[in-house]
Amino acid sequence: MRFHFILILSIFLFACSTEKDTKRDDIKIVRLKYWCSANPQEIELAKKLVDKWNKLHPDIQVEVQPLPAGQSSEEVLLAAIAAKTTPDICSNIWPGAVSEYIKAGGLVKLNEFEDFDSIVNLRKIPHSLLESFRSNDGNFYQFPWKTNPVMMLYNVKILKSAGLHNPPQNYSEFFNACEKIKKDINGDGITDIWPGYTDTRPIWWQRFFDFYPFYIASSGGKTFFENGILKIDTASAINAFNFFKICFQKGYFPNTNFQTDPFLTGKVAIRFTGPWTIAYLEKNKPADLEYSFAPIPVPNNYKGETYTYGDPKNIAIFSTTKHKKEAWEFVKFLVSDSSDLALLEICNQLPIRGDLLENKIFAVYFERNPKMKSFAKQVSYIRGVDEVPEMKEIFDAISKEFEACSIYGVKTPESAMKNLIKRINTILEWAK
Repeated sequence: MRFHFILILSIFLFACSTEKDTKRDDIKIVRLKYWCSANPQEIELAKKLVDKWNKLHPDIQVEVQPLPAGQSSEEVLLAAIAAKTTPDICSNIWPGAVSEYIKAGGLVKLNEFEDFDSIVNLRKIPHSLLESFRSNDGNFYQFPWKTNPVMMLYNVKILKSAGLHNPPQNYSEFFNACEKIKKDINGDGITDIWPGYTDTRPIWWQRFFDFYPFYIASSGGKTFFENGILKIDTASAINAFNFFKICFQKGYFPNTNFQTDPFLTGKVAIRFTGPWTIAYLEKNKPADLEYSFAPIPVPNNYKGETYTYGDPKNIAIFSTTKHKKEAWEFVKFLVSDSSDLALLEICNQLPIRGDLLENKIFAVYFERNPKMKSFAKQVSYIRGVDEVPEMKEIFDAISKEFEACSIYGVKTPESAMKNLIKRINTILEWAK
């Protein structure tokens, strides 16, 4: 009888001990939630990196989830901040929305981590580029992660057939090239080969492929605001309006859109686009299409490196996290050399770092993908958008002035600029 009692007691105590140990093990495991972009390539990248991390860190487990569906990533994240349902980490942070996240108390100051500066320095990010991500209060709430610089895509054979062996570098060279490229092959009065093309729809984000990169290039890397104060480089904005006004007025660019891709069909010689176009062209191009990339053309008197819009997306830690230290460790893993290589190989998107063509870890990738070298060179000379909540409304105003001035020619660049300033000031005043 006593034996049975001892046996039952032993079993009971063992069960309790096992339960305690299980609970203790559960307590030891830190669990983080990570939201990535919802596009297929970045989901694949995120799953691969999280799987690798979880195997290396059994005590810090990360769950990856694509950003929930919504009208925009920014609206989804703002709603999550308001509801306190944000993840620990997100890698789809648009700089233009950061001030809204900060105002809502949603983000962690990354520069408060002791090794923040050393991690940034390892990536050799140029100082002026890094500073463009610093918030108005002097802190960094976003870690620079990836970019897709906008550059000039051109048809090599069309340029050569027009007697051009190098892409145009400034406005005069561009207009001269346009005169030589434009052709009415059958003499019916209709242009068969257009020198260039840009999407004429008055949608705010379309200006990231025409007005804005040309503004940044003309200004030597300026954006619209300094420390939250509107300081548009008027001359550079007028340059951008005027460049496209000439292109449309002289018939270098069609003021309509095409049902099929005009670059693939050889109807257009030049477009302005990013590195994602390479995979698309390689998949769909005819066998005889030769193409290459070059920097955005600049004013004739411009000197120095050519800047452009880089469409950066960055990484942030949300203030709802209960594990700041562990979340920061995971962020460091996401921006490590091996993770940056995976970003290149899986997504064909460029890490924001200054040593892409010097760091040996990336050498094989660029040997296999030589057209990406032009974009890698451009990475050090990119700009994003200002950390201003009203950026979408501002670009909507730009689209309206661009349409009136550059596409239809009913305004001069100077009057378009004057009206744009009025529009932006009204937008900012309403937002107060």
